[in-house]
Amino acid sequence: MLKQKTFDMDAYVAQITAGSCFICEIVAGNPDYPHHLIYEDEKAVVFLNKYPSLYGYVLVSPKAHREQVTGDFTLPEYLDLQELIYKVTEAVRKVVPAERVYLLSLGSRQGNSHVHWHIAPLPPGVPFLEQQLEALRVTDKILDVPENEMALLAKKIGSALSNL
Repeated sequence: MLKQKTFDMDAYVAQITAGSCFICEIVAGNPDYPHHLIYEDEKAVVFLNKYPSLYGYVLVSPKAHREQVTGDFTLPEYLDLQELIYKVTEAVRKVVPAERVYLLSLGSRQGNSHVHWHIAPLPPGVPFLEQQLEALRVTDKILDVPENEMALLAKKIGSALSNL
């Protein structure tokens, strides 16, 4: 079982509400926004959540800054992105043991406005009252996954994705 480390929620909220769009910065290759990249093409980017509450937690986003989960896409664009999300979810399921994989889009115009989807694998054996929204909740602790393990996990998920 992975240890947890402290997480400064106040600093995080300040960063996402007043700082640059973190996804746009990742897409631009800004070294101040390091993430473990799993996959990218001309339209989308897939990377590990830097602040995971669950092991293997992945984010999928269009490269273009879009804010509405459906309204900023044509139907073909949306369906192409959903196909990628499906494949990434299946890759995560192949690499990370999961009782269930949560798939959702979060964010708001006040913070994390660049639309993205969360793919969060719930490990087997988590008691019911600690599942669902409780499993995703971040207050003052996140998983302490060493950088080398994050890099290996990103590589494994990427490899599983390329085999789909």
